[in-house]
Amino acid sequence: MGTSIRWTARMRALLRRWRGAPLTWLIVGGFVLMAATAIGTALTVDRFRQNAIESGRDSLENAVRLLARHFDREFEDFAVLQKSIVTELESRGIESADVFRSEMGTLAMHEVLRAKASGWSDVAGANVFDARGVLINSSRRWPVADVSVADRGYFNRLKNDPTAQEDVEVVNGRIGNGPAIVFARRVSGPHGEFLGLVSRAIAPEQLESFFASTGLGEESSIAMHHQNGQLLARVPRVDAMIGQNFRKGTPEQMAVFDRTFVSMQIASPIDGKDRIVASRLLAGEPLVVVATKSLDATLATWHTQTKFFVTVAVLSIGLLVLTLFLIFRQVTNRLSLEKQRLDTAMNTMTQGLLMFDQDERLIVCNRRYIEMYSLSPEVVKPGATFRDVIRHRHDTGSFHGDVETYCDDILSHIGRTQSTIVETADGRLIEIKNQPGAAGGWLATHDDVTARIRADERIAHMAHYDALTDLPNRVLLRGHLERRVAELSQGKSFAILYIDVDEFKGVNDSLGHEVGDELLRQVANRLRACVSGNDLVARLGGDEFAIVKAETSDPAELSALAEDILKALRAPVDCKGQDIPTDASIGIAIAPDHGDNLDDLLKRADLAMYAAKSEGRRTFRIFAPEYDAKARLRRQLELDLRQALARGEFEVHYQPLVDLAANVVTGCEALLRWRHPERGMVSPADFIPVAEDTGLIGEIGEWVLKQACREAASWPGQIHIAVNVSPVQFRSRTLALKVAAALAESGLASGRLELEITETVLIRDDEEALTILQQLRELGVRIALDDFGTGYSSLSYLHRFPFDKIKIDRSFISDIGQSEDSSPIVQAVVHMAAARHMATTAEGVETEAQREVLRQLGCSQMQGWLFSPAVPAAKLKQLLASQAVAA
Repeated sequence: MGTSIRWTARMRALLRRWRGAPLTWLIVGGFVLMAATAIGTALTVDRFRQNAIESGRDSLENAVRLLARHFDREFEDFAVLQKSIVTELESRGIESADVFRSEMGTLAMHEVLRAKASGWSDVAGANVFDARGVLINSSRRWPVADVSVADRGYFNRLKNDPTAQEDVEVVNGRIGNGPAIVFARRVSGPHGEFLGLVSRAIAPEQLESFFASTGLGEESSIAMHHQNGQLLARVPRVDAMIGQNFRKGTPEQMAVFDRTFVSMQIASPIDGKDRIVASRLLAGEPLVVVATKSLDATLATWHTQTKFFVTVAVLSIGLLVLTLFLIFRQVTNRLSLEKQRLDTAMNTMTQGLLMFDQDERLIVCNRRYIEMYSLSPEVVKPGATFRDVIRHRHDTGSFHGDVETYCDDILSHIGRTQSTIVETADGRLIEIKNQPGAAGGWLATHDDVTARIRADERIAHMAHYDALTDLPNRVLLRGHLERRVAELSQGKSFAILYIDVDEFKGVNDSLGHEVGDELLRQVANRLRACVSGNDLVARLGGDEFAIVKAETSDPAELSALAEDILKALRAPVDCKGQDIPTDASIGIAIAPDHGDNLDDLLKRADLAMYAAKSEGRRTFRIFAPEYDAKARLRRQLELDLRQALARGEFEVHYQPLVDLAANVVTGCEALLRWRHPERGMVSPADFIPVAEDTGLIGEIGEWVLKQACREAASWPGQIHIAVNVSPVQFRSRTLALKVAAALAESGLASGRLELEITETVLIRDDEEALTILQQLRELGVRIALDDFGTGYSSLSYLHRFPFDKIKIDRSFISDIGQSEDSSPIVQAVVHMAAARHMATTAEGVETEAQREVLRQLGCSQMQGWLFSPAVPAAKLKQLLASQAVAA
């Protein structure tokens, strides 16, 4: 900017002189322009060369950055299973290598490993080695192969270094074929004893196939090294190089392994070519991604551009000589036009601009500066002094402060660049830059940086505040709590309230995210209104909020606050024209009564909140020590559940489905039961949610499906079997394959199998869900919609997919036959199902009156205690046999 303004001032002086000798200046100008063209071409060619190199470097840097980010995520996921297994093994408190080898080398432990690995899509599996390096267990196979890794470098490093927890090495595979990259983790005893290790491995080809997708072009390479220099994978692949150590050579070459990020140009130690190199160290593993490209390949396009620019420059100079005479007659008009264009350019700038000479007098001032401060062009014009301009601004109200002091300060620093940001009376932020001129003057620019500054402030705000509700986020909450914990030593107590909005997911799924977002904003506003200025309200994410109540430890006061919050939230919320009732579950932890450690307090507030949810929701609970015990009990239930299938503790009971017209059993529903060796029969309401949370429901559900099909194949006649499918099973996307396998294994006709699903599986991704339902229909199995009427969108799915049966929830059956009962609803469902050629089954039928009303309404089937509860397989066979005799 400063160069262009100085050139403008000189141009004005030249214009006055040119009027006396136009021809001379035209000729001189022509030669100057030709020289400028040649020099400009040379500079442009050189600049393009630098741009080509910078572009190549940027391409490599972006490639290694993206690869490093990708593999950080991949290897983090890759390590989750190992960490989980190591945690499981170390939690058992084994103190000797012999005990470890004995307890870990069992079929039961194999089942544990296989259960943990069942949720992972990769095929690496996990292997357990004892303290001697002998393979004793594996998630992939049982019994295990006779394999030892005692001679491996990674094994000896982990064995001999108690501080080492993880090692990575490329080795010739013993379990698979070819080289493999092994990720190994140490398993330690309670006192640091080396018990063994858990390893997973991937082939270099798996990394190289992803490297090849980056498409960096010819004479390029991408490699992954261990930080110790060992080459793990490379594209293009050279088999002889895999496993070699490249941590050698010049300091520049060594920097690739020592620094987090490297970008440089060096001579390649492999082919001797000048190459651009970029590398990045992974954040979670001691691995380095290195990308290179030869300088010749990088500059290939530049060579073509150079030929083009040189040709254009030669032609341009020739054309300039040819046309020099022709433009002479128009020189005066062109100079006038140029002057006009320069004035136009200056006066359309977005910045205010002034230029002062060495005598502090104004040379140039554009229109933007005049308009920016609402000044008079009669005062601010060439020839006015710097002090005159500032005084005029002071008189018109755009400058505040002492004029003389300000002017003295600016003039005392004219020799160097100055930059300040000032705020005007109307709230605008203006950046003023003063740059020294070549002849002793200076150039001043005034720029409307309000938007940029405010954007920076917004970015800083977004880092600590929730974008939806503008409440402090989890990061700011934690910092606030750390300060509160530090103040506990001064006797300043506080409390944490965890708040979870009840049934928010249902609102979000049924009414849409816009309504859900508006509901969260309204909840945030109501929470703000419930606290004082010293308290902090934060959004933790999703439908969870937190309040930090300052300077209190009184349970009565906190209970009153919780009641106020619940009362405030229970008032219906107007969201996009819909009145939505809401409620919450609240957990309260008090410091220091419930702990003086931040993480303990957060955990206990969370436990209290879950206690409120488990005890009916819509209430609050203050932390009590027994909540910790409940959490431990749930953990024990989870551990027992992981062993239940392997120990044969599960049973399948069957509840008959009775045809209301013929009063005969036409089918049975398979229901899972758990007979615990110590607790006895465990309620499905207690263990099914745990199985779904841990992912075990997939394996358990597959077992139930096979068991039910095998049992139903032995039943007389065409009695069908109904099996429930959980949302977790449904989302696995392999349900159709597992159903086909169960039918084939049992020999059961597909038409005798009925799968019961709830509309929960359809809400989140209905297109994918409908595809899976279509696959099941193609197998020939029947599909029933369970718990009809209790969700949000059943009718739309009845139109989109032809179910075979609708099961009417027991909540509509319990009061049927009484005054003001649910008969009209049941009647509507029956008619709607009949119109679409669907059967109907009423659940929870317990009285003769209920059965009679259902028969009159036209319902197809019933199930419930009136006829029979769920019974073991042997008792069901007796019932079916007696029915066959009666027939």
